[in-house]
Amino acid sequence: MDREDRRDFLARSAALAGASLLPYSTSARAEPPPEIKKIRFMHDPSICNAPTYLAIELLRLDGFTELPLVPAPALGANSIADGHADVGMCDVPSLIPVLDTEKRVVVLAGIHAGCWELFANPRVQAIRDLKGKTVAISAIESGEHIYIASMLAYVGLNPKKQVNWTVSGSYPDSMRLFVEGKADAFLGFPPQPQELRAKKIGRVIVNTTQDRPWSQYFCCTVTANKDFVRKYPVATKRVVRAYLKATDICAREPERAARFMADKGYEPRYDIALEVVKAVPYSRWREANPEDSFRFHALRLHEAGMIKSTPQKIIAQGTDWRFLNELKKELKA
Repeated sequence: MDREDRRDFLARSAALAGASLLPYSTSARAEPPPEIKKIRFMHDPSICNAPTYLAIELLRLDGFTELPLVPAPALGANSIADGHADVGMCDVPSLIPVLDTEKRVVVLAGIHAGCWELFANPRVQAIRDLKGKTVAISAIESGEHIYIASMLAYVGLNPKKQVNWTVSGSYPDSMRLFVEGKADAFLGFPPQPQELRAKKIGRVIVNTTQDRPWSQYFCCTVTANKDFVRKYPVATKRVVRAYLKATDICAREPERAARFMADKGYEPRYDIALEVVKAVPYSRWREANPEDSFRFHALRLHEAGMIKSTPQKIIAQGTDWRFLNELKKELKA
């Protein structure tokens, strides 16, 4: 296929993808036009990140013309705080240390709970058994580091003193250390848990989609740069609307969302994509208060001495629910 044929093929593919989402168009005729046409999305590849990919297509239908994906560093929220990306999906645990330092990020909506699974070797039967054990993480203050720290604090362990953290540098390397027996546990997210189960490696001691109290709280949220929200409130509302409608697609039509992921190459294995999208509780945004998730984890981390701010301060300085509350009425949530 030559360059012109490939360009034409990609254009037709994008048009077909957009056409398939027409019933979910984000157009809001009563609102003024958005202030800008370009929005940069933080890209942290994962199947549960499906709402980001779908939201981008919905925003194309809404008239936005430039919607690039910006690769996220190990601590993804920092790319938004530093202005390299405007918006993206960030998990609650990794956001809390960022909000504790009062960086320029603001959480706009909860998206879904679950998706993380804590795998361990036979020596570890429960969270308490991690005392004195080695846990593989991609980076200090990464999502999995903070999430496991919150779990440890919840059962009375000190995450700063009673667990040995080994920093791998990446999610794949953390799983590799666990598979090679160089770590006793690691917290994986799709498709890592599916791959480990297929190979019959390790056992799950916490499934955050199913096990309380973790299943009660949001994992991923819509997060934006504070300056972006202040300058472009109309565009921000369009973004949040697109995310919520995209999340509804995942909840109501998982086959459609999984096929979209496979066709676009975000997760080429349709069966894996479908398994994950079906399992993740994407309808949670309609039912739960996202403040509760920040309060729960921030309290654990504050008690463990990992953050200085109280949960109340974290919520006050790092969240803005105006758009969510307006859209819940519009979308009958």
